[in-house]
Amino acid sequence: MAAADLNTIRSVLEGRLATELASSPVIPVVFHNMAYEPTPDSSWVQCLVSFGASQYLGQGLTTNSQNRMVGLMTINVISALVVGPGANYVIAKRIRDLYNRVIVSGVYFDAPTGPEVIASASPEGFLQTQVRVTFEFIEEL
Repeated sequence: MAAADLNTIRSVLEGRLATELASSPVIPVVFHNMAYEPTPDSSWVQCLVSFGASQYLGQGLTTNSQNRMVGLMTINVISALVVGPGANYVIAKRIRDLYNRVIVSGVYFDAPTGPEVIASASPEGFLQTQVRVTFEFIEEL
């Protein structure tokens, strides 16, 4: 087999979130390098996927061996200040339920961390909470 296609893995992660938040109530989702102009008094979600360390699982060379690869999804739930933290927690629960210790298309998700209120929201003037989910997958070479 060939090395893992990281864009395929990323699309599995992001697609799951986009599908969930497209259902009622609909929450806009923003991914890396997407421009977004929020509407007043609304909520939206920003999803950032990063890949991290890997580890040998087999003693094969470049064939008939496996690597364990890990990554992190950082999901920011952002709302206007007038909406308040309760709305963010409702959205964060949907996200936690979506990824909490499940296996999807060969991607293993750990228990999520958060939601954690971020003291200095980005962008300014909004309330930001964050859910982080580590994940791993096995790369077959």
